Amino acid sequence: MNTAQAGVARLPRTVSEPPPTLRVVPTEPDPYADQDAPRWLKFLWRNVAPRHWLVAIALLVFPFATSPFLTFQVGAQSLVLGLIALSLMFLSGYGGITSLAQMTVAGVAGYTVAILGTSSTAISLGWPWPVAIVFALAIATAVSVLIGWLSVRTEGIYTIMITLAMGVAFYYLALQNYTIFNGFQGFQKVHPPMLFGVDWRSPLPFYFLCLAFALAGYFAVKYIARAPFGIALQGIRDNARRMNALGYNVTAHRVAAYAVAGFIAAVAGILLVWYNGLITPGSVGTSWLINILVIAVLGGMRHPIGPFLGALVFVLLQTFAVDVVDRERFNLLIGGVFLAIVLFSPDGLLGLWASLRARLRRRASVTSPMR
Repeated sequence: MNTAQAGVARLPRTVSEPPPTLRVVPTEPDPYADQDAPRWLKFLWRNVAPRHWLVAIALLVFPFATSPFLTFQVGAQSLVLGLIALSLMFLSGYGGITSLAQMTVAGVAGYTVAILGTSSTAISLGWPWPVAIVFALAIATAVSVLIGWLSVRTEGIYTIMITLAMGVAFYYLALQNYTIFNGFQGFQKVHPPMLFGVDWRSPLPFYFLCLAFALAGYFAVKYIARAPFGIALQGIRDNARRMNALGYNVTAHRVAAYAVAGFIAAVAGILLVWYNGLITPGSVGTSWLINILVIAVLGGMRHPIGPFLGALVFVLLQTFAVDVVDRERFNLLIGGVFLAIVLFSPDGLLGLWASLRARLRRRASVTSPMR
């Protein structure tokens, strides 16, 4: 065949003539495309998929379809522990920082509310609850910043050891100090305030209180991950030296990440002390420092929904494992489930779901008839 003729035959079409494979697919109009619409409304419209709305409906219907025990013991506790694990997921998943001090930060917030607020212990100062909550959030966030400032200059196992050492130090401080922390007895009857005539420690109101803050933490982390700060933090996670060469202050970004994670953990710490109705040194012991890490890894560290899935599985095992095995050996069952999930999926439950969905797609593509 003549080369010149082949070249003529392959001349591109004119601009006015669209290629035969070009198809115009109508898309759903964005009702919030107007620049005057609130940013949070645009964010919800563009980032909340239909499956998210289904999950939201299930969460709203759950307390009305189950008993008060499941609503409070399983639902509310899973949301609170998931919120603490979310702070760890933010540090590790987006910042590449593995901290074992998130339960310590939550414990600082809980102790501050108990000390400054009202409890059955005479040490409590009895301040108004809004003031106690503001101080608890501020002090816990400051403690998280201090932990970050001391640990961000290290990486890997050294960061884990430093944060673990700080958590253990706070445990022994609370255990041995009777003037401020009331020693091993801690603080009893630390309840949420009566607001709008509602007893917020009742199963139904407390569940929706935890759900509101859990959703706020989830969407806050999703939003920050897409913000310039979150993108820079992920760049630091991938290659800190290159980001430093580009002019980013790596240490400042990591300390700021500790501040964000500390605030999330502080909110969860206040909810946790209201859930338990008390706080003792055992609430911030080494076992709970490890449990938060187990919850985060169990669910998955690459998406904000992972910590809540891990918390749900952890709470279910913790609540009902005693019905399967001996009461003194139920931790063995929890550890076995954790090892099985981690061995088969390093990304946790989210990794299992992703691999299962990819396998189903491959099978569907193989069995589907050729067109």
